[in-house]
Amino acid sequence: MRQQSLWNEHAAFMNGLAAEGFVVLGGPLGDGERVLLVIEAGGIDAVRARLDADPWSASRLLEIARIQPWTVLLDSRDRAR
Repeated sequence: MRQQSLWNEHAAFMNGLAAEGFVVLGGPLGDGERVLLVIEAGGIDAVRARLDADPWSASRLLEIARIQPWTVLLDSRDRAR
């Protein structure tokens, strides 16, 4: 992953989204071919708009496979704070 072109720009962009709270959790799945992002957003259009600004989007290194709403029923993160 880190050897891909525009890695530093992509990483800075994603770190910014995490700092803003837009990306709540993120990272590669399994062998690293796919990445899962848990995002706090107003809807699918908002997700697409924000991720379209990623430097990897224009170069097609980032392709959105699927966006699905998620109803969180369990969340232990509040206990840790």
